[in-house]
Amino acid sequence: MNGSEAPGQGPGYARIALLASGAMFLAILDSTIANLAVSDMHETFRGASISDFSWVITLYAIFFAALLAPAGRLADAVGRRALYTMGVGVFTVASLLCAVAPYLPFLLAARAIQGAGAAAMIPASLAVILFDTPPARRMAAIGLWSAAGSAAAAIGPSLGGVLIDASGWRSVFLINVPFGIALMVGVRAVRRSERVPGRFPDAVGSLALALGMGGLVLGVTQGSDWGWGTSRTLGCLAAGAVVLAYGVLRARTQPVPAIDTTLWRSRTFSLANVVSFFYGAALYAWLLCGVLYLVNVWHYSELKAGFVLSPGAVFSAIAAVGIGRVLGRRAGPRLMVIGGSLLIVGVGVWLVAVLPVEPHLVDLWIPTAAISGFGMGAVSTGVSTAAALSVPPAQFAGATGLNMAARQMGGALGIAVLASVLAGANISGTTAYAHVLLFCTVMAAVSGLAGLGLVLKPAPQPSAPATTAATTGTAAVTGGEA
Repeated sequence: MNGSEAPGQGPGYARIALLASGAMFLAILDSTIANLAVSDMHETFRGASISDFSWVITLYAIFFAALLAPAGRLADAVGRRALYTMGVGVFTVASLLCAVAPYLPFLLAARAIQGAGAAAMIPASLAVILFDTPPARRMAAIGLWSAAGSAAAAIGPSLGGVLIDASGWRSVFLINVPFGIALMVGVRAVRRSERVPGRFPDAVGSLALALGMGGLVLGVTQGSDWGWGTSRTLGCLAAGAVVLAYGVLRARTQPVPAIDTTLWRSRTFSLANVVSFFYGAALYAWLLCGVLYLVNVWHYSELKAGFVLSPGAVFSAIAAVGIGRVLGRRAGPRLMVIGGSLLIVGVGVWLVAVLPVEPHLVDLWIPTAAISGFGMGAVSTGVSTAAALSVPPAQFAGATGLNMAARQMGGALGIAVLASVLAGANISGTTAYAHVLLFCTVMAAVSGLAGLGLVLKPAPQPSAPATTAATTGTAAVTGGEA
């Protein structure tokens, strides 16, 4: 992408917001929508074990996290519209392949491809918002984009439960197809980005980053099953760390690196990555813990548990949209992240102290879901805003890819901790779930502390059209960093 490109021209705001938020929603939705499908899949693939089915979740997470950073850099070479179309197209085709999978290995391969498509959708969708939305509405647009991700993560299990109960596990993948086609048709209205010849990122470095990130995610997600001290787990973690370090070091010497390491010179962007990592650890463990607690302790069906989880998704979306529209100009990302983290911490302490064996839906679950959901929406909007607006326009997609990769890595850690805590524990009692919630509370607190450094300078008012120079466009979009 070209930093001198004039933002705010082309299709209307509503269409741009819908295109970007739709891609974000689909990509994050498939991180959680298949969580309740394992038992139904077992009826189709009877020869497979529960451990085999866990790869349906794990492979998507690995390829999604591993390719986020390289995908962000790829936008500089092919343009945001082309990357968006490519990502949504791969995701849609892979979703169809998942839905018609005749045997488990076929399904696993399709899930890996689906994760790769999702990795391209995230940076491309935010780049579309930041380049094609008028500066005055940019904060609100980021709020909508963040709301879509928060709502998708929270609503995934409930929507999956409804679809599985009504039409079987294949429906959780088939539902992506019509929406994916609609997004590919709609994005044709977005202006093409200026392609920069010879700007394809370093292939060796991109491969090293993908393999390194994939090795780390694999080791973390499978550690509880393989054993944390086994050679497989330690080998994946060690090899992943070494290869990832090589990819980062190589990026410092390449003319067109796989990731732009200069982004970390920005204190705000670096802290946004830290916030994303710890927030991701809290978010994904919290959401899955809630599903398992309702099913195993309160003995709700998967369908009922899904509906009970819905208020959190609703309030998360309300918070993200409301903060982006109402407080975007007054409350900077620091206040959003700190305030949201405090809400999550408060609810976490409350639940750890009183988590009951008997159902208390109205007087406990709904209030805590509403408050924590609001906090999650605030944190998501704040950190996305800080990461995007602390860098120049030409680095939007790469910055988004790195920041989301940090969140997915944190999410993998959170799920691994949850699996380790619940392994061998009495899952019909409350103690293990209280321990998981305590972990989430600590992670949210660390996220809030890191948010203290998320400071952006007020955006100056340009005195000439943004098309006149790259530096003018940069000022209008980012305003710089404190």
